[in-house]
Amino acid sequence: MSLRHWPGWRGVAAAFGLGAVMALGQAPLGFWWATLPALAGLIWWVGRAEAGAFWLGLFGGAGYFALSLNWIVEPFLIDAAQYGWMAPFAVVLLSFGLALFWGLAAAAASGARHRAFGFAVALALAELARGYVLTGFPWAMIGHVWIGTPLDQMAAFVGPGGLTLMTALAAALPVALGWRGAGLAAVGLAVMAGAGLWRLNAPMPPDRDVTLRLVQPNAEQHLKWDAGLAQTYFDRQLALTRAEPVADLTIWPETAVPYLFEYSPEVPAMITGASGGRPVILGIQRAEGERFYNALRVIEQDGREMARYDKHHLVPFGEYIPFGDLAGEWFGITAFASQAGNTYSAGAGPAVLNLGRFGKVLPLICYEAVFPQDVNAAPERADWLLQITNDAWFGVWTGPFQHAAQARLRAVEQGLPLVRVANTGVTEVADARGRVVAALPFGTIGKLDVVLPGALPATVYAQFGEVPVLVLLSGIGLLTLRRGRAKGH
Repeated sequence: MSLRHWPGWRGVAAAFGLGAVMALGQAPLGFWWATLPALAGLIWWVGRAEAGAFWLGLFGGAGYFALSLNWIVEPFLIDAAQYGWMAPFAVVLLSFGLALFWGLAAAAASGARHRAFGFAVALALAELARGYVLTGFPWAMIGHVWIGTPLDQMAAFVGPGGLTLMTALAAALPVALGWRGAGLAAVGLAVMAGAGLWRLNAPMPPDRDVTLRLVQPNAEQHLKWDAGLAQTYFDRQLALTRAEPVADLTIWPETAVPYLFEYSPEVPAMITGASGGRPVILGIQRAEGERFYNALRVIEQDGREMARYDKHHLVPFGEYIPFGDLAGEWFGITAFASQAGNTYSAGAGPAVLNLGRFGKVLPLICYEAVFPQDVNAAPERADWLLQITNDAWFGVWTGPFQHAAQARLRAVEQGLPLVRVANTGVTEVADARGRVVAALPFGTIGKLDVVLPGALPATVYAQFGEVPVLVLLSGIGLLTLRRGRAKGH
């Protein structure tokens, strides 16, 4: 393994292009049939390299992430005059930063006798690792290209890491074994698709006897916090909540309320007044001393608080500055310290809220729905998943749709229905197998009234997390090493 050898600009450009084609499999396009041959091409390119495998993996990953995560420029364009210049740097730094995982996987596989399988296993392991390292960022995992197809049902057993391993092996087989390998890959994918179809056609649990109202105010991000429009957006949500017939439970999106209950105690009663005294779940900022939290609150008749959850998995540099509190304590630099109210503080961790007749709900605020391990870390099994979010930050082309797709995969992994309420969309409800049963049009003002779907028994992934895929990775890795050593003798 050497990082010194440079394969030439033509080589890295080809790798970058293959990575970019791979990205077409991500939402909203979903061209998985483009991802597979492009990944096979990258595996072949890395496998044949006499030197410089790291650079080929790095540039392949950079191409993949640059196209998959193109929405990262959107937050900087909300106030383009002040922050627009940062957008290109954000794309380059994020793409190449995440691509380091692919580069290291390629370098690790370059010494293997079976490079195609070695890179497939190493890449699957690297993709799994980037969901955990430095708080993790598992957005646009390779296995996500199967979301919305019957193959996504395999996530109920092996999670997104298993989907990625399945995809990498399917791409490596033709490279390693030619047409015979292509046939094996096709048969394997067909068998898993068949198993997925069987699971999708299996009986579903009955719906719960409650109606939900999902409120989508469609507040444009550059105007959302405009003091002159705050009351307009608030009144819009009150009107949607008040519309007859009133639902059993109404849900507003993330940071839907522009006021703090701590300083505006009359606001909760105004909201439940609109709901006819029935419970409302809403996203709101919460103050506690000098700390602020990105919170979800459940209020009932007369505005009384029924339950509360504080977001615990915050966005680095977006919602908090790493080591910001230490900078305040050690050096007196409080501009980055959450304890001084300058960024959000993290909540205690995953929580399940018991809402009585509405069942037990696991709340996820925005970014948290990207992390399967956070859902698995819940202290008890919930009856349904709830994600509230403000995807207006992500633009209108790719980000909101990728975010929604990943949230639906949490439903498949857990066997639990998902309710997703977004400021501009995607607002939708998915059943316990990840199928959308109701949705609002994207980028519109509206409400969605829907009956809450029922839950399935805990899946294998819900019970064992990453253990099954780690066993698979270890077994295939050992098999490849043994065969390689035997051939080496």
